[in-house]
Amino acid sequence: IQMYRVLALLRQTDGFLSGEEIGKQLSISRAAVWKAIGKLREEGYEIEAVTKKGYRLCTPQNLYNEQELKTGLQTKVMGQNLAFFTELDSTNNRLRELALTGAPEGTLVIAEKQNAGRGRRGRVWTSEADSGIWMSLLLRPEIVPEKASVLTLLAGLATAEALEAETGLPMEIKWPNDILCHGKKIVGILTEMDCEMTQVHFVIAGIGINVNTKSFPPELADIATSLYLESGKVFSRKPLVHAVLEKIEQHYQAFLDSGNSFAVLLEAYRKRCVTLHKQVQVLGQSPYTAYVLDITPEGELLVQKEDGTQEVVYSGEVSIRGV
Repeated sequence: IQMYRVLALLRQTDGFLSGEEIGKQLSISRAAVWKAIGKLREEGYEIEAVTKKGYRLCTPQNLYNEQELKTGLQTKVMGQNLAFFTELDSTNNRLRELALTGAPEGTLVIAEKQNAGRGRRGRVWTSEADSGIWMSLLLRPEIVPEKASVLTLLAGLATAEALEAETGLPMEIKWPNDILCHGKKIVGILTEMDCEMTQVHFVIAGIGINVNTKSFPPELADIATSLYLESGKVFSRKPLVHAVLEKIEQHYQAFLDSGNSFAVLLEAYRKRCVTLHKQVQVLGQSPYTAYVLDITPEGELLVQKEDGTQEVVYSGEVSIRGV
């Protein structure tokens, strides 16, 4: 698009660039340059205009749009095909539509606001504008459906590591994929799969990160938090999105290179997992109390029941909460 070509030129220039020079370099009229500058300003870019000097881009700090998110992203695949929406029902829903029409692996759908965000077990996930990162990422691994659940753990580990590195805040994981900061939930991950008996068509990893949320409704205040509430700082979301995508790409590649095994990431996951070596309530058809012994290379929980017998608990089959 014309305005983004103008933006790219302004980015490359230290100081001012005249309208005439922009027009010459892009083979467009002065009127077209002026129109493009107007559109960029509408999108939130601060562009200084000085007579006889021309235009200068004032560094956009917290701009959050498709163009900004694409700029500077250091990945080969993840997020390279990116669709940004001001408002959506749910990023998972939209990405599913794109996946079914052949969108490539790594396609990212990101929304400023979601009206029908979903958490695990059908819960509502609140996703207001300006406050967080609401995104869904498309994976097309050649694996059998039984192996797909470890991708949830992989996404959780990558997101926790990326956020800790970017913010300096400690990130822990509550199995399988809730990320906690100082004991409160800061990230929710919802993975959905499209498959046949022996083949996965695609996996969608929906990731919701509470970034600059200032407060939560009373029913969530004791269990939910945000990067802002934990640090007192307002964070720019673009570097966080980039860090998460880059870390997911790194771990996903390691997973594929090791023959689709989560074993390569297991030690890093164990270190962050707060569910390990705890007494927990396993919720299912008939709930029971158990002690968590370990996490298996398949990403399942190995628990010991009160009668001494051991059992493997599958992700998605149950919900775990501390007793």
